[in-house]
Parts: sequence; C-alpha cells; structure tokens
Amino acid sequence: MLPSTDTISAIATPPGEGGIGIVRISGARAFEIARKLFTPLPAEIQSHRIYVGTLLDPDTGEHIDRALLLAFRAPRSYTGEDVVEFSCHGGMVLLRRVLKLTLQHGARLAQPGEFTLRAFLNGRLDLAQAEAVADLVRARTETAQRLAMRQHEGELSRAIHAIRDELVGILALVEAYLDFSDDLGEMDYDHLSEQIQQMIARCQSLLATARYGRLTREGAMVVIAGRPNVGKSSLMNALLGEERAIVTDIPGTTRDVIRESIQIHGIPVQLWDTAGLRETEDVVERFGVERTHRSLRDADLILFLLSAPEGFTEEDKQLLASVPPERTLLVWNKCDLMPEEALANLAQQVPSPALAVSALTGWNLHRLVDAIGERLLGSDWLTPEGAVVTSERHQIALQGAIESLQQALHSAQTALPAELISVDLRGALDAIGLITGETVTEDIVERIFSDFCIGK
Repeated sequence: MLPSTDTISAIATPPGEGGIGIVRISGARAFEIARKLFTPLPAEIQSHRIYVGTLLDPDTGEHIDRALLLAFRAPRSYTGEDVVEFSCHGGMVLLRRVLKLTLQHGARLAQPGEFTLRAFLNGRLDLAQAEAVADLVRARTETAQRLAMRQHEGELSRAIHAIRDELVGILALVEAYLDFSDDLGEMDYDHLSEQIQQMIARCQSLLATARYGRLTREGAMVVIAGRPNVGKSSLMNALLGEERAIVTDIPGTTRDVIRESIQIHGIPVQLWDTAGLRETEDVVERFGVERTHRSLRDADLILFLLSAPEGFTEEDKQLLASVPPERTLLVWNKCDLMPEEALANLAQQVPSPALAVSALTGWNLHRLVDAIGERLLGSDWLTPEGAVVTSERHQIALQGAIESLQQALHSAQTALPAELISVDLRGALDAIGLITGETVTEDIVERIFSDFCIGK
C-alpha cells in the first residue's frame, strides 16, 4: 500500500439512505477531476471554500445532482494532498454513480484507511493520532469518544514525545562518554541510574492506564452466574431496565446465553445472562451449562449470584470453587425476602465480601453498578485525566521500552561499559517510537490501516 501517488476516491459516508452523502477525492488530480464533474467553478479554485453547483456526467452532459463542492489545497488538508469532497443527497444509487464517474476520470478506489494513511505519511498525523480516528468512528460511549478525541488531538503523543526527548538526552550523555572519555573523565553511574529509574517510572505510570484504555475502547464482558433460580435473569432485567430475559419460578428457565449491552461509568459493558450451573440430564440445558462455563473463562468480571433466603449452600460452595476469585464479585439477591436483622448475618456465610441487592425491588442496585465499575476500572480510574494508553499495540511497545530500560539500569548499576548501556537505551527509543510511528515498519502500518473503513 505504501507509498502511492495515485489520486484516490471513495464514498466517505456509511451505506444506506441519508440526507447527505459525501464522495471524497485526494491526490494530484483531485481538482482536475472536480472540473470535469462539477459546474460552475472559477478559474482558480480556492482552498477551504464551498462551491454550490451541479454534478454532471461529462460524457453525456446529464445533470446528476445539485451539490456542494468542498476544496482543500495541499498541504492544508486532511491528507496533506489536494482534496475535494462532493456533498450530495444521500442515496446509495446516486453516491455510487458519482464515485464511478470519479474513477472513470482519473481516480482509483481508495483502500481501507488510505486517506488517513496519507495523512500519516505526509506528516499531518502521527500514528497514535491516526489510530484515534478509527477509535472516534467506533466509539460506543461518550467516554470512549472523548478519550479518542483527546488522543486524536495529541495527548498521548505529547506524553510519548516527552519521554522520548528525555531518553535522547540520556543517550546523548552516554554516547558523549564513548566519544570523549578522555575529556569527560569517569561516567557518573549513580546519576545515570537515577535518570533511568525515573524513565522507567514514567513508562510504568503510562502503562498503568492500559486497562482503562482497553475497557473504554473495546468494552468489558460481565457474566451473571450461579446455580438455577437465584435470580440471574431478574438481575439482568433490572440492570437493563427492561424485560429482556424470561423470568419464572421454574429452575433452568434460561438455557442459553443472553447478551445485552449497557454502559457503566462510561465503559461499554456486554452483560451475559447464563444458564444455571448444575448437573442435568436435559440435553438442551446441558449445552447451555457448557456455554456458561466457556463464558466464565472469557469474562472480565463474574457476578456470582446467591439466594439470600436459602443462604450459602453446599452447591454454591462447590460452584464458587470453579470460578477465578480475582474476577468474581459475590452478590446476594432476593434480599427483599429477608428481615433486615438477618441481612447482617449473610456476610459471615461467604469467604469474601458480598453485596446485598434485590433485583425485584431495585434495592442497592446503584451500589452494585458502582461496584462493577470499580472492579473493572479500579477506584483511581473512575475519572482519569492525562494521557491514556488505548491499544494493545501501545501496551506492548511500552512493555518493550521498560524491559530495555531495566536492562540499561542493571548495566549502569553494575558499572558495565557505556557501549552496552547505549544499546539498551536505543532499544527503548525504538520501542517508544513504535507508538507514534518514528520506528514503525511498513507491515505494521499496513496492518493498522487495513482495519479502517473505506473512505476514512
């Protein structure tokens, strides 16, 4: 895919009918194509201007649509090239016809993400900012949208560049001792170790935001589990605020996984109501139980439901032993059926703290929602500020930088030759550069942008 000097074109709005649809062209022939398809236009098309006119088929003279033409001259455009956008009525037949005309008169169809790829290659965006474009398009919550916008505006990039600049300064000092050891004397290994430790701490602090970034961007999977008839479906309905799952007094009503989406503290959460965990001879129910076990392995958080009137049964104890405690939140349900003085005794029955709720009346559900958010995000990350790592690629790069810095620290603390320290510092710089694109390889770039939609 890289690099290309072709003029590219694509429909930039989603499929389907709408009030407005956009066909975008970028490249050296953008204005030439615009003159063939749009009238009237002045002798000199000015940048950042909107022209009102008619789209036509230059071969037949047929008028296709009344439209707007938006013009952006290089380098002051999204891609850094000449860009033209036709803003038409939003019917797919019309948009496809306009696109076809652009392809017939000098453009080729853009590849997925190719407009944003050109913005990266032409220095309009760094790689982290470019990735944020896709995050903006795919954001499922306002929190995710805000975080993507912060990254698109360069918040993460500024943090990375600040770390990189300090690393360059440390490396320059080390290499100065390599070149001018006679003039500079012995290296101050204690001071160098202190500087490297500070860089490790900064990278670790940034890396600590990765879980919040991933959950905000990709969402979380929360599974409601427990034995039959403890109120799993009732709890799901209560959290959703609607009757989504069938509720009866008959154990084993839910025989398959039911999935619905909600938001908790700005995190998109996929809530799973599962079949009750028990041994059963019913073939259909047994399949449901098997699916429940698979969902428990993949869950970010498990709400393990217990029936307050029945207490912590031997069956509950056996089932609880099969789920990972670090990803499990115990919940007492049906607390509306218990006398208030008996609720205090529930805590003594279970091996870890449990939250008491009533799915039927809604009592304490707000506390459960807060507890879910805190277990997913941690109490320190309910209202995060500053740069946030939002993708696994960024996380891996930071981990690589930390590993190289730790090796450099070990070398400095044991007073090894400056050449060895220099190699590890350069490794940390290369890893950091992967995030913003300074050291990224062509295959990584192509893989990132191939995941974009066509037209962006």
